[in-house]
Amino acid sequence: MARTTIIPVETRKEEQRRLLHFHRIRETGARWRYCFMTRRTASLLLILTLGVCGVTAAFATMSSSTNNSNSIHMNDSSSSSSSNNPHPTRVKIMKMAQSDGNDESLPSVVGQRKKQNKDGIGKLEELKKKEAELARLLAAVRKEKLTALRSRPLTIGVVGFGRFGQFIARTFAKHGRVVVTSRSDYTDIAEGMGVTYVPLSDPASFLAQGLDVIVVAVSILSFDDTVRSFVTHIQADIETRLLEGGIILPGPLVVDVLSVKEHPRQVLLDLLPPECDILCTHPMFGPDSGKNGWHRLNFVYERTRIDGVIIDPTTTTMTQERSFDNDSFVDSKGGIHNIHENSDAHIEGMDRMERFLSIWEEEGCRMVAMSCREHDAYAANSQFITHLMGRILGEQGLKPTPIDTRGFESVLKLVDTTTTDSFDLFYGLYKYNQNSLDTINKLRDAMEGVVENLRKMEKEDKSNGPTWMNQKKCGLCETDEEHSESTEEEAKYLPPN
Repeated sequence: MARTTIIPVETRKEEQRRLLHFHRIRETGARWRYCFMTRRTASLLLILTLGVCGVTAAFATMSSSTNNSNSIHMNDSSSSSSSNNPHPTRVKIMKMAQSDGNDESLPSVVGQRKKQNKDGIGKLEELKKKEAELARLLAAVRKEKLTALRSRPLTIGVVGFGRFGQFIARTFAKHGRVVVTSRSDYTDIAEGMGVTYVPLSDPASFLAQGLDVIVVAVSILSFDDTVRSFVTHIQADIETRLLEGGIILPGPLVVDVLSVKEHPRQVLLDLLPPECDILCTHPMFGPDSGKNGWHRLNFVYERTRIDGVIIDPTTTTMTQERSFDNDSFVDSKGGIHNIHENSDAHIEGMDRMERFLSIWEEEGCRMVAMSCREHDAYAANSQFITHLMGRILGEQGLKPTPIDTRGFESVLKLVDTTTTDSFDLFYGLYKYNQNSLDTINKLRDAMEGVVENLRKMEKEDKSNGPTWMNQKKCGLCETDEEHSESTEEEAKYLPPN
């Protein structure tokens, strides 16, 4: 029979408390171990992630370096496949790398570019110094030229002391002695300018002033008669100078300033003695446009005859600028001449002509060497058409309005500028320029073409027109029958009443 042990109640409760406490301790330890393991695992995972990222970055860096190295050694075919238009610097680096055969050429390329940039900066500074030196040299040359010009001032005679004659004489007086002549008595005005006035009725006294240059500043219409009236007196003055002896240039330099060029050129060549040098010019400005100075205003000229030699006008083109270094020229027979030929008259004549041209140059004019034929061709499509349009618009009686646009103000200014000049000038531009009639015909054709386009568009227009179009002739139809046909055609598209 089994023996039964009786455990007191207090002992049994104490044992139960111990077991419960033990289980609690186990649960707490397990919980702590779990937390510890969890945190440890998280830390390990974090470290592992950082390590993987670091390794990945390292591999990426190595891969990028490898790709860059390979891109330098790419051949032309592979570079063209990657880009149709590779950058020039990249191509240069690739070629230099290929020539060296290693990546060590890249630093040398960068160093070379830095050196080039440095050299470029130094080069620019050096060029600026040269530019400043040239500017000082040019200023010194101009000063020396002015000294030479003033050391032998010209005596300039002006035939025609009207508005334009007074305009140029006032400037000439700053560079030399000026003698003027005209039909009207301008003694008071001449004295106010500091110039000498001689009546036109006494040409012998005018020429007796020892003139180096004679500027014929009369109208186009009176140019021929004026030159003819002076020819005999000029010839007599030349003979007087020759008898006196010691005169290198017996004849004066004769200059025209007309707005047409072929006409005065031919007149001077036909009428003047061979001892007279000829210079054909056209100042492309006047008292209004040049009232504030002549700076940057065009001055067109042709050296026509020097020491009896007629210069071939085809050797002077519109783009040829005045050059003191161009000593050679071709005459009308094809002969080549030089200003330093064994002729004192030729050398003195060239010097006199250059001195006169230097006056315009020193006043700031833009010197344009051009043949008379080229001048007239260009002038017909610029100067003459400007006067033509101004006269046409002036005939319409245009007047300012309260709502003028800037464009219309320009039109009014054009009308005022062109109509201020005498009609004789406008007629002279037409009569003595063989290209003027062609310009008028082209303008007429252009006008008819514009009107024809308006008529064509009016016939094709299907929209409703204003009511006044049905009340009067539109102005584009030449006859009433044509206007009626146009009106009937338009009536088809009008809405019913």
